[in-house]
Amino acid sequence: MGYSRFDAATRHRPAWNDGKNVGTKRPLTQKQIWAIRFHLDREGRLRDKTLFDLAIDSKLRGCDLVKIKIGDVVAGADIRNRATVIQQKTNRPVQFELTADVRATLLAWLERRGGSTSDHLFPSRVDPAGHMSTRQYARLVDEWVTAIGLRKAEYGTYSLRRTKAAMIYPATGNIRAIQILLGHTKIENTVRYLGVDVEDALLLSERTEI
Repeated sequence: MGYSRFDAATRHRPAWNDGKNVGTKRPLTQKQIWAIRFHLDREGRLRDKTLFDLAIDSKLRGCDLVKIKIGDVVAGADIRNRATVIQQKTNRPVQFELTADVRATLLAWLERRGGSTSDHLFPSRVDPAGHMSTRQYARLVDEWVTAIGLRKAEYGTYSLRRTKAAMIYPATGNIRAIQILLGHTKIENTVRYLGVDVEDALLLSERTEI
């Protein structure tokens, strides 16, 4: 339902997106990733670095990332090489890798955090039995990107979800692989997500010699 242009109460009401960047958030570059990691290391923010690294590796939506439990990333006394979570949006499992550096950060965080396999990896500040909220996660991302001189209007939680996919696609041109990694149900969603256009397709074709 919209508003009537004859409604005096709405004549001077600004649009909900006035002054906001509501387009696709930019992925981070390798240089920006290392800048954020350096900042978090320097500030001694181990939890935040673990959250950041896991967000990049997992390529998960924020609602799924904050709900990860210790048992999802731990097998016995070791950190898993791969983990699987059920996505809230699709109710389907998605698998992701945990690279060596991320496993090391996870191990350091778990040694400090403690807890059991049934506990959330990133607990809530208000309710220790609950998990970090997506709003808190979004605020942290704003802090991180601002700390290295980026405009928070252009970056967000989806920047972290898109980052690794945006690096893999130009190197491989394999959209189906990106679809699987992101847990998309339709490849059309992946095409839109990556911003693939005719120019991209032609460049990939030109690099393929037969």
